[in-house]
Amino acid sequence: MTTIDPIRYPIGTFQPPAAFCGQEVEEWIKAIREHPGALREAVSGLNEEQLNTPYRDGGWTIAQVVHHLADASMNAFLRTKWGLTEEHPLVKPFAESEWAKTAEARSLAIEPSLVLLDGLHARWAALLEAMTEADFHRTVRPEGAAKEMPLYVLTALYAWHGKHHTAQILALRQRKGW
Repeated sequence: MTTIDPIRYPIGTFQPPAAFCGQEVEEWIKAIREHPGALREAVSGLNEEQLNTPYRDGGWTIAQVVHHLADASMNAFLRTKWGLTEEHPLVKPFAESEWAKTAEARSLAIEPSLVLLDGLHARWAALLEAMTEADFHRTVRPEGAAKEMPLYVLTALYAWHGKHHTAQILALRQRKGW
């Protein structure tokens, strides 16, 4: 049995839901809606040196994690829109580790990404709240994946994703006494 690294995965790894459950979908939408505020609270009061501290040895800095969350949320929102408006669209992955190395991800203040997340998550949550159960069963085809992904699984994944990275930041703060 493989041991999960608690620093890298402080809330565990993503476990896709086995089936659609309306109550779970409501919880995931709430998590997506609340994510920007939770992230903003997690980074509140951190100085530049702290923001440029990796959350783990060999990992991204806190600032890179914030910018990554903006990148990932933009991709997830677009995947949701494609899944609603096209039949089984192929969705391209993004090279997360390469995106984290781009100039703005390494040097830009985090506020632009926090502001982006505020607006994007408000729109995304409104879209998700307007979806029907049939909409959540629509699928996208992640490039290279063995099977299609229903939008309810995509929603669950990104609800987990925001909590996952926010927990990494909070765990670092706790370890460092910040």
